[in-house]
Amino acid sequence: MSPDDRLEIYQGDITALDADAIVNAANDKLAPGGGVCGAIHRAAGPKLAKACRAVGGCPTGEARITPGFQLKARHVIHAVGPVWHGGDQGEDAALAGAYRSSLELAEEHGLTAIAFPAISTGIYGFPLDRATGIAVAACREHLARGSSVERVVFAVFGAEAEAAYRQALGR
Repeated sequence: MSPDDRLEIYQGDITALDADAIVNAANDKLAPGGGVCGAIHRAAGPKLAKACRAVGGCPTGEARITPGFQLKARHVIHAVGPVWHGGDQGEDAALAGAYRSSLELAEEHGLTAIAFPAISTGIYGFPLDRATGIAVAACREHLARGSSVERVVFAVFGAEAEAAYRQALGR
């Protein structure tokens, strides 16, 4: 099965997905926030924030894992993407690192299905088209190396994000 056969787009609420893990577009303190992060924390319940406090923080470009608590997903992978500063401060590499780190954690924990939001494209201001290209490239590269991850879902909200992922995937 080629890497592209394992990449999907889902238009809807990431917290409703039945996957081994959903990825939280987290801040470096792993604290509840707005956007996707806030929605995941609300859906998972208060035990998620407690688990995140126990983990501590997470550097930009990396990820950490917790249980999913009240979510359909068994786990939440908290990936910290970069804040956009114009593109000349390592943002691309940090964003790719957040995706790679998430996929590596999925493999380490024996997970086969993972769903990503468009990390860093909300309040962190990363340009959507650029971010989706980086996300798709990082996932393709990881899967091409013989990953045990069988399904990667890009969970999008809105027509613009869906179109950006379709473009990045060549669909």
